[in-house]
Amino acid sequence: MAEVENAGSAADFGVDPRKDLLVKHPLQNTWTLWYFENDKKKSWAENLRPVTSFSTVEDFWCLYNHIKPASELRLGCDYCLFKQGIRPMWEDDANKYGGRWLISIERRSTNDDELDSMWLEILLCLVGEGFDEVTDEVCGAVINVRPKAYKIAIWTADYKRESSLMEIGRKLKTRLHIQQRDSLSYQTHEATAKNPGPSLKPMFQI
Repeated sequence: MAEVENAGSAADFGVDPRKDLLVKHPLQNTWTLWYFENDKKKSWAENLRPVTSFSTVEDFWCLYNHIKPASELRLGCDYCLFKQGIRPMWEDDANKYGGRWLISIERRSTNDDELDSMWLEILLCLVGEGFDEVTDEVCGAVINVRPKAYKIAIWTADYKRESSLMEIGRKLKTRLHIQQRDSLSYQTHEATAKNPGPSLKPMFQI
């Protein structure tokens, strides 16, 4: 189960509880949060578990404010947010012909607030359909907490749709305020499965 903090009141989340009882604002898609815990006694699939799904703006913020921020996850753990019905694994039918835009952040080069702000911006891009006309190509996002680096990735459906992929990459770079000297790399899941190490050459870079 995801690591959960003590719950606060509705007012703490900027929600008027009286209005919240009357109306909620629907999202275009329903999303599922998954949590991966690195328990070596279990298989990879057993370590990956769905936490909950949501389909409104209010329920997104309620969830976000009840779970630990990404910076407080233990080493080896992941958060994954995917459209409902898509599992955060390469083998899923929605992912098997796709890939990911990958951002690798050295742990020593960032602080907790910067990491959490970047991950939140990714989540808002997803649930707010921030990729506009190419949003259907987006399957979900993953953040990996590893000893030397954090890895944040946007997963896409089809690596052959180059124009859509490049549009997603450009929007992602703009939303995250990534400097021109830094690059995003796109890797196909097929290539990553064959060569998961750092020597894998990206299919695209921007």
